[in-house]
Amino acid sequence: MKFQLKPDRKESENKTIRFPVPLIERIEKAIAGRDVTFSGFVLQACEYALNNMASEEEE
Repeated sequence: MKFQLKPDRKESENKTIRFPVPLIERIEKAIAGRDVTFSGFVLQACEYALNNMASEEEE
């Protein structure tokens, strides 16, 4: 399944996480002009990674 950005608003909890500056720059470039926040991108990327890890473990 291809990773696709989508707007999404859900109940949430704050967590502090540090990102390397080059990764922040890449994310900001990827979301520029789209209806998604930095946090939204990170959430979707984490969900995508977890879903694909589960698929790989099942194989």
